[in-house]
Amino acid sequence: MPHRFFRDEQFDFEIKIALGGVYYGCGDVGEILATAENIRDGHDDSWAAEWIGLATRVRSIAETCARDGRRVSAREAFLRAASYYANSFNVTLRNAKLDDDLLSNFQAHRQCFDEFCNLADTPIDRLEIPYAGTTMPAYLMRPDASGGPHPLLLVTNGSDGPITWAYASGAAAALRRGYAVLLYDGPGQQSMLFQQKIYFRPDWEAVIGPIIDVLETRPDVDPAAIVLLGTSQAGFWVTRAAAFEHRAAAAVVDPGVVDVSTSWLEQLPSGMKTQLAEGRQKEFDRNMKIGMMFSRELRAVFAFRARPYGATDPFEVYQQAVQYRVDADTVGRITCPVLVTDPEGEEFWPGQSERLYDMLPGKKEIVHFTAAEGADLHCQPMGRSLTDQRVFDWLDATLRRP
Repeated sequence: MPHRFFRDEQFDFEIKIALGGVYYGCGDVGEILATAENIRDGHDDSWAAEWIGLATRVRSIAETCARDGRRVSAREAFLRAASYYANSFNVTLRNAKLDDDLLSNFQAHRQCFDEFCNLADTPIDRLEIPYAGTTMPAYLMRPDASGGPHPLLLVTNGSDGPITWAYASGAAAALRRGYAVLLYDGPGQQSMLFQQKIYFRPDWEAVIGPIIDVLETRPDVDPAAIVLLGTSQAGFWVTRAAAFEHRAAAAVVDPGVVDVSTSWLEQLPSGMKTQLAEGRQKEFDRNMKIGMMFSRELRAVFAFRARPYGATDPFEVYQQAVQYRVDADTVGRITCPVLVTDPEGEEFWPGQSERLYDMLPGKKEIVHFTAAEGADLHCQPMGRSLTDQRVFDWLDATLRRP
């Protein structure tokens, strides 16, 4: 998009995500732009303070409306407040000085989202999905009170997405179309990372499998119509899961991701790539340390992106990242129909949607999004309605829904 709100790349993209969420009630245009106006470009503390200030003010509105019995007003304000708290997270994660406030702000974010759920017109259940000796928190949302069984959209968030982004990037659209929705935090995501210190894993079938086990026991879910949706880095996770977990009726990856590590490796000098490939850890770490001494941006990005992998040593983090890839043999195991989105200007994994589409067997489709449509960039942040129309029209046809 030609218009920029900030010179800072992270700030600019986060504002576009926030504006995209307005379509499903996860913000108000005026509140977002007025807040952006007060933020000092590139100053993490300013970004965090302004969003938390807005979130606190809107939460107060929600609580007043709730006390006065204004159910709709309270519900809408709680959703906005939850989204505004979440808008502070990614910038906070890249700045160690702000880390002390992360957990309390995350708890406020979830409290507001829980209040939004409590005030919903349709039933929302909180679930605890058994996983590796603990549980994954989840929300099961239903489109009505009929009892179903409903087709279900199982939404897997990206590497850093809050639950409000998952709601705005698939869940709300699914509910409008008669689908039930399962939102959850998996390993390395949000509550699993912040509160339980459980980190990423590449074999996401070990995450999806236990969720489907629970869903199959529920009379309000049609077990033959469970659809996987993966946004951002979950484009890889859902592809990987679909190759080994064959109970899904269809899968959507937004966008297609074949190799997560390319977004890490493309920034490295060729010499450091050689050091990584040859296992020369001391040399690699020394060069990374020197690079971070002279680059605030490199320090910030590494701190942000390394955290969910559960390691602080650069060599170890990069060694983990290169495990997050699928090859033709793995993709060839997928048996369900797959839809791949391909936005113009994809900045993290350019060209990988086409690569994944070419590898996929069976029924498949790729849908392109362009700047001319206002739906370019990673996950089409400001083209949510158009994205959902294309995704769900394909899903309805694939599942043969009227």
